[in-house]
Amino acid sequence: MSEAVDCDYSIQGSGPALFLSHGIGAAKNAWRFLLPVLSKHFTVVTYDLRGHGNSPVNNKNFSLDDLVLDLEKIRKKTKIENAHFAGHSLGGMIAPAYSIKFPNRVLSVGLLSTVAGRSDDDKNNVLKIISEMETTSVEQTLQKLTTRWFTDEFIEENPDLVKIRLKQVIDTDPEVFLNVFKIYANTEMITWLKNISKPCLLMTGEHDAQTADWEDYLVSWGVVGATAFFLLGFTANYFQGSFMDDADEKENEEDECGVEMW
Repeated sequence: MSEAVDCDYSIQGSGPALFLSHGIGAAKNAWRFLLPVLSKHFTVVTYDLRGHGNSPVNNKNFSLDDLVLDLEKIRKKTKIENAHFAGHSLGGMIAPAYSIKFPNRVLSVGLLSTVAGRSDDDKNNVLKIISEMETTSVEQTLQKLTTRWFTDEFIEENPDLVKIRLKQVIDTDPEVFLNVFKIYANTEMITWLKNISKPCLLMTGEHDAQTADWEDYLVSWGVVGATAFFLLGFTANYFQGSFMDDADEKENEEDECGVEMW
């Protein structure tokens, strides 16, 4: 385990605190389309994971536990006593792991397009992509992630957003990217999610490659008292797109479908 890193973070909004952890090869600006709505209800803390965005990295062979300690260091720096914690993809592993290690700091947990109880086929597919990246390069293998992260319709309608997301990956140190990708591939939460003692919100896109079917999604994870939402027509990076453009018009719907869960 390495020493906790001083990650770059931002605070926006007012209300109960909400810490958001992004996914692999991303940065805190991944939440930019959600912040206008969330900041009306919460003091939102977004940050760059170590080795991502503007955050340094002191050891490129870090672990999920290290990422949890980074998050706790940010909480201490903000002097926020307790908060809601949510994350996307790898961030959706950091948030529940944090809630188990520091339960007294947690009000609730949000797991967004993350994975537990992964099938052998899906795990092998992810490990195959990682192996190909190590053999060739991250950039040459990105197309396989593009179709995993975005629907064909989204790629066609939002080419600029897709380019921005892929550039984030390319700009991430390859060693760091491969390391976080391995953490994501090899972490199995199904054995310890049941230990979460706080209210949980599970949210995923209908076309997420790692998502179990609707009936199994909530039951198989074994999270007591959790609420799950499927976003029809979306895949893993649903919040990277423009579906929040009319957020103000849909604010009442958002209050019913997520804001009140945190």
